[in-house]
Amino acid sequence: MDLSGLVGQHPTPILLVDVGRLDRNIAQVQHRFTEAGVDLRPHVKTSKCLEVASRQRAAGAIGHTCSTPAEVEWLARAGFTGLLWAHQPVGPAKVDFAVRAGREWGVTLIADSVAVAQPLSQKAIEAGVTLAVMVEVDSGQHRTGVTAGEAVGVASAIAALPGIRVVGILTHEGHVGAASGAPARADLGSRVGSDMAEVAESLRAAGIDLGIVSVGSTPGWQTAPFATGVSEGRPGTYVYYDANQVRGGTCTLDECALSVLATVVSKHADRVIIDAGTKAMSADAFTAQTGGGIVCDPDLVPLEGIHFEQANEEHGFLTGEVSGLEVGDLVRIVPNHACGTVNMWSGLTAVFPDGRLDSWPIEARH
Repeated sequence: MDLSGLVGQHPTPILLVDVGRLDRNIAQVQHRFTEAGVDLRPHVKTSKCLEVASRQRAAGAIGHTCSTPAEVEWLARAGFTGLLWAHQPVGPAKVDFAVRAGREWGVTLIADSVAVAQPLSQKAIEAGVTLAVMVEVDSGQHRTGVTAGEAVGVASAIAALPGIRVVGILTHEGHVGAASGAPARADLGSRVGSDMAEVAESLRAAGIDLGIVSVGSTPGWQTAPFATGVSEGRPGTYVYYDANQVRGGTCTLDECALSVLATVVSKHADRVIIDAGTKAMSADAFTAQTGGGIVCDPDLVPLEGIHFEQANEEHGFLTGEVSGLEVGDLVRIVPNHACGTVNMWSGLTAVFPDGRLDSWPIEARH
C-alpha cells in the first residue's frame, strides 16, 4: 500500500483503520447474529467513533453497550438508542447521571447488589421514573457480578425496590480468551451461555419477568451468544480485532483492521527505533511474549523475526532481524489491545480499499 501521500501530509505515528476489513468484520458478526435470531448490542469502547458505531447500527445492531457516562451521553446526543451502561453506577455523580440517562434516553443500567441499586431507587423515586436494570452475573471472570447461586436472592431484592424494573441479566465472559485452544474456548463459551440461560430460568421461576439474557466478549462471540436461552451478545473488539485476539485464536491477522503507522528514526546493529512508543500504542504492559504488537510492513504483511520489544513514551524498540530496515522506512504495528490503543488517540485515518483516505474523530475518551 502506498502511504507516501499520507505521510507527506501528516507526521507519523498515525492511527489507521482499514475500512475494507472493518466492514467485513461488522458484516460477518452481524450476519451470524441475525441468522441465529440473537440481538447484537456491540460495545462502543473499542472504537469510540461515530463512523464505526453508525456502520454497526446500519448493519443491524439493536444499540450499543457503553462503559462510561461520557460514552452514554455522546451516543445519546448523536441520536443512538438501545444504550446499555454496563458499569456499576456507584457514587452520587454517577447515580444522578444514571437516573437522567434512564429518564431522558431510556438507557438500561446494571447492578450486582442492593447496595448499588438502593441509591438508584431513591433517586428514581424523587425523579418519578422507573429505571430498567440488568443484574450482573459473574460467569467466571471474577470481576463484578453475583454468583449463579446468589442471583435469585440478589435479583429479587433489587426487583423489590421501588423505581427499579429488572429487565434481564448480563455477564462478561472475558475469561474465555484465556482458554487454551479453539475447542476449549468454544466449550467454555457455550457453557457460559448455557449457565446464563439457567440463571434466567431460576429468576423467572422466582417471579422475576426478565426478557434479556446478555453475554459479551469477543473471544466468546462465536459460541456464548448462541446457547439456547441467550437473547443478546455484546462483543466489542471484533470490529478491529488486535494482536491479542490473533494470539488467542479468535481471528487471523488479515482480519485485523487497526494499526499504528510508524517511521524508523534510528538504526543500530541490534535494534531500530521507531517514532511510536507507549503514547501511540496503549497503557497495556509490554511482555517478553507480546511486546507492543505485531510488526508489519506497509501492506500489513508481518515482518517475521522482528519483535517490538519495548517502548518509551515517544520511541519504540524493534529487535531481532532488523538489518533490512533503514531510517525513513515505514512499519505498521497491529496493537496488542485495540480498545486501549484507540483511547490514546483523538482521531484516526480511515483507509478505503480504493486508496481514498478520510479522518474520523475518536470521542468520549474519558
